[in-house]
This record gives sequence, C-alpha cells and structure tokens, in this order.
Amino acid sequence: MYKGFIKPISDFLLALVALLLLSPLLVLATLFLAIANQGKPFFIQTRPGKNEKLFNIIKFKTMNDKKDKNGKLLGDSERLTTIGRIVRKTSIDELPQLINVLKGDMSLIGPRPLLPQYLSLYNEEQKKRHTVKPGITGWAQVNGRNALSWQDKFKHDVWYVKNLSFSLDIKIVFLTIKKVLISEGILADGSSTIGRFKGTKE
Repeated sequence: MYKGFIKPISDFLLALVALLLLSPLLVLATLFLAIANQGKPFFIQTRPGKNEKLFNIIKFKTMNDKKDKNGKLLGDSERLTTIGRIVRKTSIDELPQLINVLKGDMSLIGPRPLLPQYLSLYNEEQKKRHTVKPGITGWAQVNGRNALSWQDKFKHDVWYVKNLSFSLDIKIVFLTIKKVLISEGILADGSSTIGRFKGTKE
C-alpha cells in the first residue's frame, strides 16, 4: 500500500510544495550560478532509474568548464566555483531534482542514481537497488555518504529496498535534515573519497 500508492502520491505533493516554498532560493541560486558558469546554471546527466530505465537528472552546476592547454578539463577542485562550493556545502545543488520527482523519474527517498556505465558491473544482489525509484536522499546518504566504500553503499541501498516503509522514510528525512545542517558527509571542495565503481561479481 505505502510503496505502490501512498509513496508516489506523497512524493509528488511534497516535491510540489517544496518547489513553491523554495522558489526564491532556487531563483537566486540559478542567477548566481548562471553568472559563474557562463550562462549554464544546471548540470544535466543521464542516469538509470527504476528497472534501469534511463532519465536525465537535473542538478545545479557547481563546477565550470575550464580546460588546460591541451583541451582537457581541469581537476574538480580547480573547477569548483565559489558559489558552487556554497551551493554544494548546503546541498542546494540537489534541489533541482525535485523536478525529477514531479516527473516521476525519482522519489524523495531511495538509492542515489549512479552512472549508467555501472549497470553491467553490478552483481545480482546489487541490481536490486534498481527495483525502486532512485531518491534525492537515501539510507546510504544518512549512514556515511561519501565516506562509504562502494560495497557498503550498495549494501545500504539493498537493505533499504528490502525494508522500505513509511517509518523508515520519515527517519531518513530527519537524519538528512540533521546531516545537511551540520554539513556531515558533504564534500564541498570538489574532491571524492572513492573513485569510480569498477564492479564485482561476488
């Protein structure tokens, strides 16, 4: 009942209300990021959703497109703009995904959508993370986020899928708010604690 009916409806209504309430903040962020990124305030990338269906995720663009003399993009920390650092530290960069929730591509809570290149690398257990809609925040995000290894991230994702409930989603919401307020697990310097997922069939 909750998973198939209540959760999708509540996702839509809560995302709509959040967009309306946060619209002044979103407009300001769009304006400043457009100035910092030569008129490109948004970052759009293809990600796999429920049942591995591809969709375009929307985020605020926190890094510019500066390249070295050979035409190669500079490192993340070198391209992270001042406003981008603030937006990332406060997790405002994730807010445009509320549009993805309205479109039905995402849920407010669920496993984070990763790169489509990873789809062929998951083992059968890890693939279960795609049996629900991806979320703006999730169980892995409130249990370590960037500090987790890939294997631990997937274990948390699959655990969430198997234990999905209203009470668990409420718990994740409050833990997310707490972590955003204290900036716990958020990397605002453009760095990453782990590299790309290389796969495991164990």
